Formats: sequence, C-alpha cells, structure tokens
Amino acid sequence: MALLEGQPAPDFSLAGSDGNFHSLRDYAGHTLVVYFYPKDNTSGCTKEACAFRDLHKELRAMDVVLLGVSKDGMASHDQFIARFGLPFVLLSDPDTHMMRAYGAFGEKKMYGKVSQGTIRSTVIIGPDGTIVKHWPKVKSAEAHPAEVLAYLRSR
Repeated sequence: MALLEGQPAPDFSLAGSDGNFHSLRDYAGHTLVVYFYPKDNTSGCTKEACAFRDLHKELRAMDVVLLGVSKDGMASHDQFIARFGLPFVLLSDPDTHMMRAYGAFGEKKMYGKVSQGTIRSTVIIGPDGTIVKHWPKVKSAEAHPAEVLAYLRSR
C-alpha cells in the first residue's frame, strides 16, 4: 500500500456519533488524527480505542482532533462509546468510501486467509489539509496510540 504522506487528504462527509455530519473542511486549521478500525467492541479495536481515550486530554491540549472510523452504524458506535467512555467522535462509513480513499479498506490476510475488509491504519492531517503522517498498517492496536502521540510531540 502506498504512503499518502505529502498528498492532499481526500475529502469525506460522514455521519458522526455526535449526531452531526463531518467533512474534512470542518477541521481546516487543526491537526486531525483519523484512525480506521475494523469493528466496535472487538478485542483489538477496544484496546486501541481505550488507549486513544487515555491520551485524549493530551491530544486536545495540543489542539489535535481525533476521529475513529469504521463500517459500524450509529447504534453500535453509541454502545461502544458508552461502554468504554470514549470522549471522541466515531464516524460511520458503511459504504467504505472514505476508507477506500485513505487505503484503509481492501485485501488483507488473517491466519493465512485472504479477504476484503478494513485495514487498521491511521493518518495525521495537518492544518492545511495535507497528510503529514500515514501508518498504512498498524502492527499493535494497543501500542499504536502512544506511537501517534510520540510522533505529534516530535513535530
């Protein structure tokens, strides 16, 4: 998968868990972290979401906005947020348009089996709408949020 760094971030318009629609232009002038994950309430996705939750105050103090994106619908997102106290917006991309634009949906291999699905990945979009960092395949869901924070601190 090609790195998206240095490229303009693809636009999007998706429903969010806060009841609003969100698009790239809503975040102009802010640093935006978008993490793509396969499914609410699953082991790896829960570990990643909770790790981002635990770092959220520090991200906000850095004027960083965090969004999570999966195919799940609002009812699932609402339950996930309530169950784990997630303080950030989750976007629903049931048609995978945004995920595909960001290289976060496609062929993946799990336990030797090839399938189509969400690829756990993350982008950081700068205030000017350019992708400044791209993790096309996150290795450790639980450790990744700390990696994102370390990158942001180093900028």
